[in-house]
Amino acid sequence: MIEQLSTIDTNIFLTLNGMHTQYWDYFMEAFSGKLIWIPLYASIAFILFKNLDWKEALLLTIAIAVAAGLSDMTCAKAIRPFAERLRPSNPENEISALVHIVNGYRGGAFGFPSCHAANSFALAISVGLIFRRHFLTTAIILWAATNSYSRIYLGVHYPGDLLTGAIIGSFWAVIIMTIAKQLCKKALYYKIDQHKFHHTWTATAVFIITTAAITVYSVIMTSIH
Repeated sequence: MIEQLSTIDTNIFLTLNGMHTQYWDYFMEAFSGKLIWIPLYASIAFILFKNLDWKEALLLTIAIAVAAGLSDMTCAKAIRPFAERLRPSNPENEISALVHIVNGYRGGAFGFPSCHAANSFALAISVGLIFRRHFLTTAIILWAATNSYSRIYLGVHYPGDLLTGAIIGSFWAVIIMTIAKQLCKKALYYKIDQHKFHHTWTATAVFIITTAAITVYSVIMTSIH
């Protein structure tokens, strides 16, 4: 059963990874970066501090960081050392010669589960549970999904790595956000679950602007090369 699932996972990976162009090489490499999304993280913190008492906002900011941190540790420290599933891009993997690699990037040795997917969905689900604004939730889930897919495109993760990582990240987000709400007691619980947060458009705008910047960058780099 496990072998069959692994074969299906590999076939899906090779199909998706095989669909590439020079433009998407630049786009996915940039989108998958960590530093480029700092403005998005900052905009989320801005919304919290703009709407809540600073202690409440700080608690929720820390809670999001804890959810992402626990997701990362679960993947990298608790599961990967035991699963030892080679990344598709790893030269020791028998399919590595078939994998499309971008700019020589191959990641570490093992890739199950994906920390990238876990962290992304921990943030996305946390944001969705806190703000409960449809447009922002849609945008942040789209960000997490694209961020995860970029790892298949870059050849460093199987779809199964990403799915498992997303589940782990979502799990920790629900647990930590539930605890955070209880710690904030009644007043904050009311604000989070019933109060409509203002300025949530800033995070959505940052996501759109950053994605647009990546798009322009990718077009320019493709035309140059």
